[in-house]
Amino acid sequence: MSFSTFVATRYLFSRRKQAFIYVISLMSIMGVALGVAALVVVLGVYNGLTTDMRDKILGAQAHGVVLGSLPDSFSVEPDILKVVQDTPGVTGATPFIYSEVMLSAGTGVKGLILRGIDPDGAPKVLSMLRSIKRGNVEDLKNTTPPGIIVGEELAKRLGLAVGSRVNLLSPSGQKSSAGFQPRIRPFAVAGIFKTGMYEYDSSLAFVSLDVCRELLGMESDYLTGIEITVADLDKAGIVTQALNDRLGHRFYARSWQDMNANLFAALKLEKIGMFILLAMVVLIGSFSIVATLVMLVMEKTKDIAVMMSMGATRSMVRRIFMCQGCIIGVVGTAIGNALGLLVGTLLKKYQFIKLPENVYTLDHLPIIITLPDVLIISASALLLCFLATLYPARQASRLKPAEAMRYE
Repeated sequence: MSFSTFVATRYLFSRRKQAFIYVISLMSIMGVALGVAALVVVLGVYNGLTTDMRDKILGAQAHGVVLGSLPDSFSVEPDILKVVQDTPGVTGATPFIYSEVMLSAGTGVKGLILRGIDPDGAPKVLSMLRSIKRGNVEDLKNTTPPGIIVGEELAKRLGLAVGSRVNLLSPSGQKSSAGFQPRIRPFAVAGIFKTGMYEYDSSLAFVSLDVCRELLGMESDYLTGIEITVADLDKAGIVTQALNDRLGHRFYARSWQDMNANLFAALKLEKIGMFILLAMVVLIGSFSIVATLVMLVMEKTKDIAVMMSMGATRSMVRRIFMCQGCIIGVVGTAIGNALGLLVGTLLKKYQFIKLPENVYTLDHLPIIITLPDVLIISASALLLCFLATLYPARQASRLKPAEAMRYE
């Protein structure tokens, strides 16, 4: 142990004559610890909520989509699905049709986003179709009347259950002797899904591809696009860029990051704001470090003069008080990390903070504490504590031994 570290430890934790300074030192440590613990827990909750939202979005959407630049792009190149499936990084692909229709039941009418899907391939790409609350995706195939899968919120609003009869109205229309009339087709509810996202559960429905083409009056090879899954979510942009390079001018690909860029950019900005706000708690703790060291310098003026008279250099005196502040920072940060991880583990295991399901997308407070967040929090706390030592340490090193001894 160096001379500076030894003296710093003695000054900081000696309780014989400086009980007040000892108590202030403990308060400084606890201030830093509480700030670090709050940051660890709050950022862990943020990560949990963001991840849950991302998973719910990606349950109803694919990791990426391939769309046509022209209306007949998929008709001109029918083998495009095989090309997409063979692209490195793509783990699944399924065609889809996207349209807006009206759904009418005995109790009301509602506008819908209608998705035509392949009942065999879509569940491999859209995770929500693998865990439908009631019914089955397989029931969309070869039924009379054709089947439709709707969201739970829509089912509650219109009083629907599996087997209920509804009508879909397509605005594309069909030509008759009286002019263009909307297409109306009867359907039977084959399943009810629940994502936890109100926008999806209240205004999204699925039918088979062939039935969707017939309802919309489209050609037998018409497609809106191809949905894909990738091996690594974070590399979806790289895969879609490879698809753009490979598919040519008739098609273009977009990743889930591109399609939800505004949402996740706003969430990231909120995370930065929360970090800065809660870092103020650590900053308050670092202010108490300044007060502790200033009082210690005033208390130890005679000791500093004696050490400098015996050969201690100004840099050694400066390091003594810098070491004291760093010890407070290290101990406080360690306690804060331990406390934050403990609270996070208890929250994750016992879920004792419940959330109202009708307000949030889940019924408990999720938490995901990541190593990068813990390292950033720890580094920030240690930096603030170190900066808090600079002024008291500088003042201590500028003491003149003769003047200090004269007034003691």
